[in-house]
Amino acid sequence: MTPLDRLIAYFEKFPGVGARQAKRFAFHILTLKRDQIEDISELINTLPKSVTECFECRRFFSPNQKVATNICSICSSESRDKSKLIVVSRDSDIQAIERSDVYNGLYFVLGGVVSLLNAAENNTRIRTGSFKALVEKRLSDGLSEVILAFAINPDGENTGRYVEGLINDIPGTKKLTISHLGRGLSTGSELEYADPETIKSSLKNRN
Repeated sequence: MTPLDRLIAYFEKFPGVGARQAKRFAFHILTLKRDQIEDISELINTLPKSVTECFECRRFFSPNQKVATNICSICSSESRDKSKLIVVSRDSDIQAIERSDVYNGLYFVLGGVVSLLNAAENNTRIRTGSFKALVEKRLSDGLSEVILAFAINPDGENTGRYVEGLINDIPGTKKLTISHLGRGLSTGSELEYADPETIKSSLKNRN
């Protein structure tokens, strides 16, 4: 396999990228100047050192170089509403919700979805233990509602049922409200690609 073929194969592993799009990415890189390619390569190499995973919500963030911390700015903020916790499948969903400027609570990144067809494969990425530990901790901080913000499709709905089961297994959650995004999102929608107004409507009309 040539270096170009290997690069295409790597791009094909990216979420939402098919064979044709992977080839476009690879051939586009060939059109870049050498210094641009070196810059991309350097950025990729430095990511593991410059980005870390938040110990609480599990999203990736770039910590302040002057202050060593494993807690992101959202989880450590005193101004966030600690009574609400949104559970999303991936980091990019948090960015989409934050752009809507309608939610001021906390988050947890589950790490994926519980697929109906490939449950065994997906469950290896689901952060079950971390989620339960965070809910237990947040209960003592006044957590009263968990909002399940997954894609409106069969896998998203299956993931919602899975997370509800996890919550029900945690002592002290009987009075906890579990809500889902409202139907501002159309069936089959991915949260990451929804516009701010759609997300705002979905949060306001959650049930």
